[in-house]
Amino acid sequence: MKLFRRGESSTTDTTAESTAVVDGDSAAGSTRAAVPATAGKGRPTPKRRDAQGKRRGPVAPAPLTAKEARARRKATRGSRQDRKAASAERRAAAQDRRARMLAGEDKYLLPRDQGPVRAFVRDIVDARRNLVGLFMPMALVLILSMFVAPALQTIVTLAMLVMMAFMIAEGVLLGRIVNNRVRERFPDSTDTGYRLGWYAFVRASQIRKMRAPKPRVGPGDSV
Repeated sequence: MKLFRRGESSTTDTTAESTAVVDGDSAAGSTRAAVPATAGKGRPTPKRRDAQGKRRGPVAPAPLTAKEARARRKATRGSRQDRKAASAERRAAAQDRRARMLAGEDKYLLPRDQGPVRAFVRDIVDARRNLVGLFMPMALVLILSMFVAPALQTIVTLAMLVMMAFMIAEGVLLGRIVNNRVRERFPDSTDTGYRLGWYAFVRASQIRKMRAPKPRVGPGDSV
């Protein structure tokens, strides 16, 4: 019977371990080969802010001095002629918008004046001769007369109170007339009640030449 020496035994063990490792790697390799690999991007999806920053290009560094900041602002705003031309264009555009608003184009009106209901209310008010519209000029005359003749202060105060009473009474009457007419012309409209009456009262209290949009009908016209 032949005995193995110590060195031969350790060599045999090492050879067996190497063979087992190779067999394990081969089995793992065959297993991986059997499962199809999915190809990925290999990188995370960039954020939208980073992607937009890459498209815009590099950002100029911030100015270090006030002189550099002024020079950069001067370079970006263009020449003097360009600035004058841009300012003239803005003024022309603003004048055009105001003209269209005064003409009553619905697109250029304020939100409170938009819609066919509000246009109809303006026509009703503009077709009437309202005493409320005389309140402002008469109040101005009374106040000036009070400064000229202080003795008339009591009479002026009483006259203004009477004018205010007439103004309130006519405002209530005008609100009822406007709401009734709107219900007849626009039965499905929800823009009625106190808000519509107040809108008519405010327009009636303005001087006719200062109303915006401008009146489309004259006093006494049928609406």
